[in-house]
Amino acid sequence: MLSVVAAAALAALALTAAASGSRDKAPANALSKINHIVVIYEENHSFDNLYGGWEGVNGLSKATAANWTQKDQNGNAIGCLEQLDVNLAAVPSTCSGTDAQGKAFSSAFSNAPFKIDSYIAPSDATCPAAGVFAANGLLKGSTGALPGGCTRDIVHRFYQEQYQIDGGKQDRYVSGSDAGGLTMGNYDTKSLPIYKYLHGKGAPHYAIEDNFFQSAFGGSFLNHQYLIAAAAPVDNNAADSGLHSILDANGFPNATYPFYKPATAVKDAQLTQACGQPTTVAGYACGNYGVNTMQPTYQPHGGGAILPPQTGQNIGDLLDAKNIDWAWYAGGWSNANGNVNGPGWTNGSTPGTCTDPNHLSTAVYPNCPDGDFQFHHQPFNYFAEFDPSTPAGQAMRAAHLLDEASFISTLQSSTKTCGLKPVSFDKPLGEENEHPGYASESVGSDHLVELIKDFEASACAKDTMFIVTYDEFGGQWDHVPPPSKANPIGPYDQFGPGTRIPALVFAPNLPGNELVDSAEHDTTSILSTIEHRFGLPPLGTRDMQVNDLATVYKAKQISSKK
Repeated sequence: MLSVVAAAALAALALTAAASGSRDKAPANALSKINHIVVIYEENHSFDNLYGGWEGVNGLSKATAANWTQKDQNGNAIGCLEQLDVNLAAVPSTCSGTDAQGKAFSSAFSNAPFKIDSYIAPSDATCPAAGVFAANGLLKGSTGALPGGCTRDIVHRFYQEQYQIDGGKQDRYVSGSDAGGLTMGNYDTKSLPIYKYLHGKGAPHYAIEDNFFQSAFGGSFLNHQYLIAAAAPVDNNAADSGLHSILDANGFPNATYPFYKPATAVKDAQLTQACGQPTTVAGYACGNYGVNTMQPTYQPHGGGAILPPQTGQNIGDLLDAKNIDWAWYAGGWSNANGNVNGPGWTNGSTPGTCTDPNHLSTAVYPNCPDGDFQFHHQPFNYFAEFDPSTPAGQAMRAAHLLDEASFISTLQSSTKTCGLKPVSFDKPLGEENEHPGYASESVGSDHLVELIKDFEASACAKDTMFIVTYDEFGGQWDHVPPPSKANPIGPYDQFGPGTRIPALVFAPNLPGNELVDSAEHDTTSILSTIEHRFGLPPLGTRDMQVNDLATVYKAKQISSKK
C-alpha cells in the first residue's frame, strides 16, 4: 500500500518510473539471517569525490575528458576553473578567463578533476569553529581557523542538480554551482582513514557499492525525507505560497552564480515551482513539495521557513505496525532536544545556562544545540506523531529519537548478545559528519572508523547488516549518470535519483573479504532492504521497484587481504 503523500505525488505529477529489465536477484534467504539493520548516514560527497580512487570500482580511472569537461550555459567548454575557496584561489595562477557575470578571474586549475589534498591537507588549519559560517572558507592559519583541511561549502539544491546532471552528460556541475571549480575536486581515496582501516590487518569484510545514487535531487533535507518516507514532503499551507521556486527556460532558479546568468527573472526557494502558472516550466516537478531546506514545526528547529507537520507514512510507522522496534540516533540530540542529563548531555546541571562552549549562540536552555547541530537532518521530527505537546508524541520521541551516545554505548556493551534494536539509523553530529564547509573530511572519516570498530567488536556483527552511505553529493561532480529517461538503468521520476554517492555494506557471510557490488541502487534501497527483511509493505513506487541490498551476496571480489 502506498503512502498518501507518495500516491498524491504520483497522481499530481504523472511521474514515470522505469525499472531495469535485468535486475539482479540475490539469494532468496539472504536477508532472513539478518536480525538487525544499521544505517550510518554521513554528509555530502559524490562517489568520485571520495571513493573514486578505490581499486576495482567504476571510479576516476574510468572517467574521460568526454564526461569531465565542464560546459557553460551555452554549451561551450569552460576554459579554466574559477575558484572561490580562498585557499584554492590563492594558488599561483596559470590561466585566466571571464565568468558569466562579467568578472575577470585567474586560476591555477584547468577544466578537469583535481586532488583537493594537493592544496589543502588534512592537517591544515582551515576549519571554522562550531557555528561559524565562512562563505569561501578560511585561509590557512588565519585567526580562528582550526586543523582539519576544510574547504568552503558547495551549493546542493533541487533544481540546480538537475541542471548540473544535464540529462546524464554530467557536464554542468561547474556552471550550475556557487562554488565554481571546487565541484571538480576530489580526495585521495587511499589517504582516507576509512580506506586505510579497511585495507589494514584484521579489517572486516565489506562490499563497496559503486552504482548507488542519492534518491532525490538536491540537498540533505529532501534526501533525509526520502531515506525514511520515499517521498517529498508536502506544504499545503496557503500562507507559504510565496515559497515557490521560479525557473528560467533551462529549469534554473538562481541568478548569482559565477558561470550562469538567466535571461528571465528567477527565484531560488524552498518549494517546487507552482503548477499552472505562466512561469511553470514543463518537465520539472511542480506543486507544493518541500525540496530545499525547511525547518520542522517542533523543537528542536532553527531559523527559516517552517514545514507543516507531515501526516504521510514513514518507515517508523510500518515498523510500529508490526511491533518491530527502531530508533533514530543523532549526535547532539540530547543537547538540542533539552534532554537534561540524558545520554550525550554536555550542558551541565545549572538551570537556565547552556555550559558547553560549542553551544549555538542563540540557544535557550534547556534546548542547547551544538553550533553545528543540523535541525533539518532529523527527518522524523517533521512528522505529526512526534508532536512534543502531546503525551503520545512525547512517548514516541522518548522511544525512538535518541542521542548517538546511546547507540555507541549499546554497541560497546553488546559483548555477548546484541542489544541493538532491529532497525537503527545513526546521524553523526555536524563536526563529525564530513560535510564540506563546517566539517573536516578526515575527522569525520575517523569518527566513522570508530563506529565501525565498535560494531565489529560487538556481538552484533554476527547477525547485523551495517550500511554506511551519504545523504547526497554535496554539489560535487561524478562521472556516472543516474537513472533517467535517457539512462533507464533503474527506477526514476521527477524527484530523482540524483548523483552517485559512496556506500559500504558490512554483513555476515559475505562471499569474500573485499567486494564490489555494481547492482543499481538508490537511497530507497535501504527502505527496500528493511521492508523485505521484516515483511513490510512498500512506502511508495521507488522503494517498491529498486534493488535491495541483498545484492551484496552476489558481489565480486576485488582484491585479497594479506
